[in-house]
Amino acid sequence: MYFETFEDIMEYAINKEKEAEKFYSEATEKETFSGAKELFKGFALEERGHQKMLENFSKENFEHFKEKKIPDLKRSDYTVDMEYKPDMSYDDILRLAAKREEKALKFYTDFGEKADQESHKKLFKILAQEESKHKLKLETLLDEYLAGMGD
Repeated sequence: MYFETFEDIMEYAINKEKEAEKFYSEATEKETFSGAKELFKGFALEERGHQKMLENFSKENFEHFKEKKIPDLKRSDYTVDMEYKPDMSYDDILRLAAKREEKALKFYTDFGEKADQESHKKLFKILAQEESKHKLKLETLLDEYLAGMGD
């Protein structure tokens, strides 16, 4: 994917965050497992927060940001792309969500490395770290679920 300007990148990122918020909101509505409902509801709110951060980038102050190393279980690295269906199993929903977070993490990491301005680099590092946290949570839940199922 090619972007001509920083504004093009921001517009794309905002749209992807809106899409992620919609995905988690729909998953919240359709999911019957109460733990998954709460997880997805929380992720929807966080994705909305990412959208607002991108939209208000010029007004944001990132001085409080502390970069942390988030472990990567790499489970989603071995997952194929899937499309959400209301009757998906819990473990497939976790796989799908982790794969989505993996792609968001890669997007923000790539653009953070390519950014010229320090404020742009920091914004993308913050968002990459946020997506990394989501990915870790989803992969951890998947591991726990599969372990409980005897896998």
